[in-house]
Amino acid sequence: MITPILRRQLLQSARQTRCFSSTPIAAAQEVKRLGVIGAGQMGLGIALVAAQRAGVPVTLVDTNQASIDKGLKFADKLLAKDISKERITQEQSDKIRSLLSPTTSMDSLADVDFIIEAVPEIPSLKFSIFSSLAQICPPHTILATNTSSISITRIAASTTKDPTDTSASSRVISTHFMNPVPIQKGVEIITGLQTSQETVDTAIAFCKAMGKIPSQSADSPGFLANRILMPYINEAIICLETGVGSRDDIDAIMKNGTNVPMGPLQLADFIGIDTCLAIMKVLYEETGDSKYRPSVLLRKMVDAGWLGKKSGKG
Repeated sequence: MITPILRRQLLQSARQTRCFSSTPIAAAQEVKRLGVIGAGQMGLGIALVAAQRAGVPVTLVDTNQASIDKGLKFADKLLAKDISKERITQEQSDKIRSLLSPTTSMDSLADVDFIIEAVPEIPSLKFSIFSSLAQICPPHTILATNTSSISITRIAASTTKDPTDTSASSRVISTHFMNPVPIQKGVEIITGLQTSQETVDTAIAFCKAMGKIPSQSADSPGFLANRILMPYINEAIICLETGVGSRDDIDAIMKNGTNVPMGPLQLADFIGIDTCLAIMKVLYEETGDSKYRPSVLLRKMVDAGWLGKKSGKG
């Protein structure tokens, strides 16, 4: 919880840290090695694109070796597809693959210049990770999160017990990539109260080096993308639940009527039903707005273990 007193302290510290800035070009050149936490669909996609487009070596961390193995197998599949379509050569594929260094140890992040955390939307898990990163990483390392809904100010605050100490919190930012990362060009850049301008410049420059198009959002629940997207998906599930339309008809009218590549229910399945529920819970708890209250059917689907294609279930 960010109290009014703590908010004032953070704002005062932020004004001091934002007095110092480097140019975006110089900042991008400073990223010699990337660290990615989480070898799931998002984390693997971020790591692969960084290696392929930005040409930087990537330390890919996941505490579950099975997740790492699954992620690297998916990377091999994507690279093989690019070879078959003559987008890259076998030699280029081998080079990209060699830039990915998997590990189960967080301590392996002690030599990276930029970190992107991509674990599930569980606040306590992210807070714990960033608390550890503040101790493990060098004092220049940018600490980015791929969160799609959790306050960046709160995540940044987890790096220290002293709110006036912004040595680590000023380097925290959100680089929220869109799914699937190898295809979608958009990325949201969200700053916390503590985030320095140098951190912003570095994050934007590095995302551009990855071939992405950054859009900036205020640190508000759900930011831009999910603040708009989740009520849309939730209402589609309610329409299914209450019999307004069938699954196929709901998706078809949105695809054929608004020219989107997939309907809301197919999109929810692709994102992961459990992920959608986690985001909606954060939105509802943070705003109290009923339009973000997860539908009964959505909760039942997650409780029944129907998580969607992202998790391999459904």
